[in-house]
Amino acid sequence: MSTVADPNAAHHPLDAATLLTPLKTDTYRGHTSTAYANMVGPFGGIITANLLNAILLHPQRLGDPVALTVNFAGPVADGEFTVTAKALRTNRSTQHWYAELAQGEQIGATATAVFATRRDTWGATEARFPAAPAASGIAREAPIGRAAWTTAYDMRFVQGQLDLAAQGAEGKDSVSTLWIRDEPPRPLDFISLAAICDAFFPRIYIRRPQWVPAGTVSLTIHFHADADALNAQGARPMLGTARALHFGRGYFDQTAEVWSEDGRMLAASHQVVYYKE
Repeated sequence: MSTVADPNAAHHPLDAATLLTPLKTDTYRGHTSTAYANMVGPFGGIITANLLNAILLHPQRLGDPVALTVNFAGPVADGEFTVTAKALRTNRSTQHWYAELAQGEQIGATATAVFATRRDTWGATEARFPAAPAASGIAREAPIGRAAWTTAYDMRFVQGQLDLAAQGAEGKDSVSTLWIRDEPPRPLDFISLAAICDAFFPRIYIRRPQWVPAGTVSLTIHFHADADALNAQGARPMLGTARALHFGRGYFDQTAEVWSEDGRMLAASHQVVYYKE
């Protein structure tokens, strides 16, 4: 699924936030959404989703996304923006893309992506589906007032929820495991999956629960599911897990996995995050 402008349609908040209007060859116009606002500018996942959507909408697009890397170059202000997407090279079964989100002369984010037509092959998953009780037995986490985008997700934590009441009490690790889906419920597609891959709180807030300036610098998503697998998932909750590998000298990384309810890995992501003390 991809989202293009239709002023007469009733949209899910995610579809409204990723609505793109064609302007000219390779270029689309979008607008930020208060539903996905972060403490400063839009939620990074919605920026990621807009960059991906520009490629999904492009008439030259071949196949489905396999890999997407987004580099967040600077703040994105509330209001209009443009997204430009260009196919750099098309091979028999793979296609390489470049995209950028801009406001005037300022680049807010850039992206590279690999799309491909998939074929049936041998497969195996070495990562293990996290142990977790059913989502229905866990209460939904309350949204965070200063981060409006958290109202757009139903999050039910198995472990590693954000606990700011524990200010200054350093934890033993930064692992979070939670059930997550769009709120209100929405059938899963590549746009929503890309956004969800950035819906894990910065790991420094879990390891050391206190507010410090932090923001993603670069996010890479590997899509392990095709469109059929996403259709099969529908609007059911997914199980996500995230952790950091190292903190130091102003940056940390965090890895995340997103699984279907029946134990299929849908995507894995890795990002580098800036923080300041």
